[in-house]
Amino acid sequence: MTDQPPTEPPTEPTPEATSPPRAMPAGLRLAALGFAAAALGAIGYVAYERLAVPAPVAAPTNAAANAATPPVPATGVANTLGQPAVPEMRPDFTLKDLDGKPVALSRWNGKAVVVNFWATWCGPCQREIPLLNRMHAEYAPQGIQLVGVAVDFADDVRQFTAKTKLDYPTLMGEEDGADAARAFGIDSLAFPFTAFTDKAGRVVTVHLGELHEPQLRTILDAIVAIDAGKLTLEAARARIEAAD
Repeated sequence: MTDQPPTEPPTEPTPEATSPPRAMPAGLRLAALGFAAAALGAIGYVAYERLAVPAPVAAPTNAAANAATPPVPATGVANTLGQPAVPEMRPDFTLKDLDGKPVALSRWNGKAVVVNFWATWCGPCQREIPLLNRMHAEYAPQGIQLVGVAVDFADDVRQFTAKTKLDYPTLMGEEDGADAARAFGIDSLAFPFTAFTDKAGRVVTVHLGELHEPQLRTILDAIVAIDAGKLTLEAARARIEAAD
């Protein structure tokens, strides 16, 4: 009879092996699907849920008022996903800056504010940063304030910004960051997503997807012209839509 090797008792799993992974907020779990899509070369941003939520501003009370106020144009991916219910006025929200201090968007009231929503894992967001840095330097003296909002984990944002220079204020949030984007009428989040407002706080346009310099200049020049009284809001929106 042949000797059989002794049978080792099964090893007990270690606490590290059985401990659950770090929980991710629901909104970020959905957004993280963009990682795999980008790796496959399919898309560089992620959209989820549906594109349109009720605007967080009071709607006109009669049909004539509705007809007199055209919807805020949405460019980029919004043209293929549908017309979002973008509010006429810039919403306010409060998120933490890189030092963990709460900052309200209303801090920049009286300026034309461009709000760029992004994430550390988003390739197109990263490609936009050098362009946004240059445009901020060029247009800040003309009264345009760029604000970045990272919809991501705070530690990841701090690590990213420690290596990549952003020349404009950066706020960050997880679910509250996603809620800030939704306040602009975008319920199907896509990154990057940028909202453009004039110094009166009116939303001029929103853009889903990566921005490129000619398009970005068209929008920023239109906002400068609005604030200087050289272009009406309606004319500026028409110019932006024509250039999209």
